Amino acid sequence: MAKFTNVEKIQAVIRYQSGAEGVKSMAKSIGVDHSVLLNWIKQYEYHGEKAFEKCYTSYTLQYKLDVLNYMNEQGTSIRETAAIFNISTHSTLLQWKKQLEAEGIDALEPKKKGRPSMKKSSDHTSKKQKPDEGTPEALQAEIDRLRMENAYFKKVECLSSKQGEITKQDKAQVVYELRHEFPVKALLQLAEIPRSTYYYIVSKFGLPDKDVELKKLIQAIYDEHQGRYGYRRIRDELWNRGHKVNHKKVQRIMKELGLKSLVRMKKYRSYKGKVGNIAPNILDRNFNAEKPNQKWVTDITEFKLFGEKLYLSPILDLYNGEIIAYTIDSRPTYSLVSEMLEKSFKRLSEEDALLIHSDQGWHYQMKQYQHALRERLITQSMSRKGNCYDNAVIENFFGIMKSEFLYLNEFESIEHFKQELEKYIEYYNNKRIKAKLKGLSPVQYRIQTLIAA
Repeated sequence: MAKFTNVEKIQAVIRYQSGAEGVKSMAKSIGVDHSVLLNWIKQYEYHGEKAFEKCYTSYTLQYKLDVLNYMNEQGTSIRETAAIFNISTHSTLLQWKKQLEAEGIDALEPKKKGRPSMKKSSDHTSKKQKPDEGTPEALQAEIDRLRMENAYFKKVECLSSKQGEITKQDKAQVVYELRHEFPVKALLQLAEIPRSTYYYIVSKFGLPDKDVELKKLIQAIYDEHQGRYGYRRIRDELWNRGHKVNHKKVQRIMKELGLKSLVRMKKYRSYKGKVGNIAPNILDRNFNAEKPNQKWVTDITEFKLFGEKLYLSPILDLYNGEIIAYTIDSRPTYSLVSEMLEKSFKRLSEEDALLIHSDQGWHYQMKQYQHALRERLITQSMSRKGNCYDNAVIENFFGIMKSEFLYLNEFESIEHFKQELEKYIEYYNNKRIKAKLKGLSPVQYRIQTLIAA
């Protein structure tokens, strides 16, 4: 590529700014790569004619870190950052970035100019030799190692007692605090973090945390929902509040804050053999419904509290996952199901053509149950014997409810439990958002559908 004078560079930029030509066509006409021309344009925009004045600069370590930190914090591209700091070629900045990530902060130290020294240490004596076992030097080295481990793990234990999980940032902080007492290389081996990772984290020390407000908001959402939300639901809630954040960033921040959602638990089985008629599996795992009151699913689950058992019988609309009605009792009698049906029938209109799906539990084989459905012209469907996946949606609800409600709370009595259960189902229907429902709660989604219709 031909060399260009300062005047030629300025003329090229002014020619481009006239608007008659594009970058690529103009770069081709003057015999330069379009990326070079883009550099000139950006440099001229930020610094004017001074951008092309020759200056031989030896960049300090701190200056390089400042430039890289600016790029990370402001989100500017490598080319844009090079132009802002008037670095002649963006490849220089790219090289700094790669060096920091691969070799750590030491790689950014300016290289000494001149011919390297010809002095050689005979027989590689400059290398530190490990002292012989049993010598005073070896004993001192062992004492130093034990002191270092004790100091390191003491600080780590202090952090773990406060926040639980220890992150790489925490380990880097501990190493940084102990760097004047012990060798950094040995500390990094003990902490099991790469040298480049440590120096990258250290380079950000002292900078304001740009995610501090987001972290507060994520913590608030997590607390508001009592730890029931994972990172995807929290991302959806952030979007609902006008914060467009990637789910991976939410996941990373939650990991830093030690926030997790809970696990699922098993359910009560009501199958007692054939006591009545078994209906065919009409639902056939087609859990999608086009409108409300088209497909409902039901089942029974069990709670153990205060040495007693409670049985919950809900019915759920597959259109939006809403709990239509529920009953709870200390015994799994047929009235548990019949009363639930009576409550849920109040939601139906004459136009609704409904299918109700359940497992083969004895309640659903009863003549009274099947008669109640026929009276309302409701189609009955049942899972295949012993196949929980045929009724997976209600199974999923039970898992969510137990992990979000039962195992998260302490109850004073059975009556207190029932009161809190009522509040939870109200919360589940009206406030708890779902990704499947475009970040809305079941009731919000149903109302939106009615408005659109």
